[in-house]
Amino acid sequence: MDTSKNQSLFARLRFASAGVAHAVRAERSVRFHLGALCLVLIALCVFRPEPLWWAVVILTSAAVISAELFNTALEHLADHLHPEIHPSIRIVKDCAAAAVLVCSVAAVAVAVAFAIHLIRR
Repeated sequence: MDTSKNQSLFARLRFASAGVAHAVRAERSVRFHLGALCLVLIALCVFRPEPLWWAVVILTSAAVISAELFNTALEHLADHLHPEIHPSIRIVKDCAAAAVLVCSVAAVAVAVAFAIHLIRR
């Protein structure tokens, strides 16, 4: 059994990279959010806001992508443990999807605040 517990830093980074690679290959929403992050980074480079904006935008983007990764992991685990449709599993999946939604709404709010900041600049 492969586990990252008590492994070297290099091994743990390899496990984490494999998880990200799987999510990118398998999940359209992860690819969408990574694409959005690329556009956001381009906007930050173009508009060159203060460092605080970089931090807020990058932290918010990281939260969205992290939520997507947790959602993907939870869905795979739930499907593996209980392949047939079950009301409790549906609730687990819905709550994980809701976490992504909450982070995404926060990211949109940051984008709106950033746009207002640019207009008032």
